[in-house]
Amino acid sequence: MRKALRWLLALTVLIGTLSTAGAATAAEPEAGTTDIKERLLSVPGMSLVEEKPYVGYRFFVLNYTQPIDHRKPSKGTFQQRITVLHKDVARPTVFFTSGYNVSTTPRRSEPTQIVDGNQVSLEYRFFTPSRPQPADWSKLDIWQAASDQHRVFTALKGIYGKKWLSTGGSKGGMTATYYERFYPRDMDGVVAYVAPNDVVNKEDSAYDRFFATVGTEECRDRLNAVQREALVRREPLEKKYAAYAAAEGYTFDTIGSLDKAYEAVVLDYVWGFWQYNSLANCGNDELIPADAAKATDDEIWTSVDTIGGFSSYTDQGLAQYTPYYYQAGTQLGAPTIRFPHVEKQYIRYGYQPPRNFVPRDIPMRFEPQAMRDVDSWVRHNARRMLFVYGENDPWGAEPFRLGKGAKDSYVMTAPGMNHGANVAGLVPEQKALATARILDWAGVAPSAVQADPQAAKPLAKFDAKLDKRDVQREMTLRP
Repeated sequence: MRKALRWLLALTVLIGTLSTAGAATAAEPEAGTTDIKERLLSVPGMSLVEEKPYVGYRFFVLNYTQPIDHRKPSKGTFQQRITVLHKDVARPTVFFTSGYNVSTTPRRSEPTQIVDGNQVSLEYRFFTPSRPQPADWSKLDIWQAASDQHRVFTALKGIYGKKWLSTGGSKGGMTATYYERFYPRDMDGVVAYVAPNDVVNKEDSAYDRFFATVGTEECRDRLNAVQREALVRREPLEKKYAAYAAAEGYTFDTIGSLDKAYEAVVLDYVWGFWQYNSLANCGNDELIPADAAKATDDEIWTSVDTIGGFSSYTDQGLAQYTPYYYQAGTQLGAPTIRFPHVEKQYIRYGYQPPRNFVPRDIPMRFEPQAMRDVDSWVRHNARRMLFVYGENDPWGAEPFRLGKGAKDSYVMTAPGMNHGANVAGLVPEQKALATARILDWAGVAPSAVQADPQAAKPLAKFDAKLDKRDVQREMTLRP
C-alpha cells in the first residue's frame, strides 16, 4: 500500500449516519451510578485531555498509558490517544479505528449509528502524538497494535458491559480484522470496510485486471491520456513543480529528488481517481481534460494536482504517514501496477516501494508471512465478520475472502461505489441483511428484525454533524 490519496475520508471516520432525533437531550449520568467521566478516569493509566459537548452524548478525548512492547511491559510506556463518544452504558459499544490518527471532533461510524450505541476510537500507535519517545520502530507491527486494542477493551469492558463490535475503514478495516485474528474472543462482531488484503506482496496482477475493466472504456482512455501527457510533458511541468515547492518550502530528502516525487504523483493519478471519484466525474472537463493532447500545461497540472496532490511526496507530505509506509514495507504489502498505455521511455522509476517514503535511518525488513497468516485465519476461522467493498475501488481488487470454516460471516460489494463504500450503499437485500446481522451481533435487534431481517434499519437517525465524514487531502494510494 502506499501513497497519494487526496480526498481520503480520512478514515479517521469511515461513513457515518446518526441522529439528532435519536439523541434529543444531553446524556446524563445513569441513575444511581457514578458520573461517566469519573468512571473513565478511575481506569488505571487513563487521563483526561478534554471534554467536548455534543447534544445527546458526552464526548471525551483521553490519554491511556500503554506498554511500548506488550511482550515486555516493563520496558517502558507511551501515551495513546483515545476518544469516547458516550451515550449510555446500557447500549452496545463500537470500537473504531482508522488505522491512522484519531479525530478529536465528535464523529460516529456507520455501525455506531446502526446500533445507536457508544463509540470508543483509538489512535494507531506511532501516529503523532501517540508515539513512544524514543521511537523503536520494531515495535510497530499488527500484533502490538491489536494488543493496544485488547488492553483498551479490557480496561473499558467493566464500564461498557454490553456487546462490543469493532469497525474501521480501509487501514482501519484491516486493523479491525487483525485485532479479531489475534484476540477473537474480545468482540461480538466485526464490520470491516474496504479492507485491502495483499496476501502475496509480489503478485499484484489483480490490480492490473481491475484497471483494464473498471468503469467504461471511454473513461479509462480519458484518464490514461492525461496520465501519459503528464509524463510526456515532464520537463515543463517539473519546472512548475520546482517553483511550487520553493514557494511552499517543500523538500524531497526522503524520496530522494523532485523528479521521483513528480513521477510518483503522476503514476498515482488513475488509481487516485477511482479511489475517491465516481464514473460520473469522468465527464467533468474541469477535473479531467477531454482531449489531453490539446490541453494546456496548466490544465494537466491542475488535474493531476486535484486528484493526487503534488505535496504528497514532499518531506512535509510524507512525515505524518511514516508509520503507514513503515507498515506497508514491513508487513502489510504494497501494490505494484503496470502502465501499458505509457511508453517505457516516459517511466523512470515505476511504482516506488514503501522504503522510498520512509527516512533511511529507520530500518525496514519485510515479513511475507504476516498477511498470509491473517488471510488463512479469516478463511478458516471468521466468526460474525462483515467485509464491505466498493465495486470501483482499486483496493478491493485484493479483498478478504471466506472459506468453509467461516461462520455467520459475509463479503458484500456496493455497486458503483468507491473507497467510501458502506452498508447504506449495498443493494437493498444485502443492505437489510448486513444491518440485521450488525443489530443481532450487538444484541439490539428488534423482534420485527429477528422475525424478518429485511425489516432491518439503523436505530438512530442521521445527524449532519455527527455523521459527517472527515475529508482531508492525503495521498491517493494509501488505504
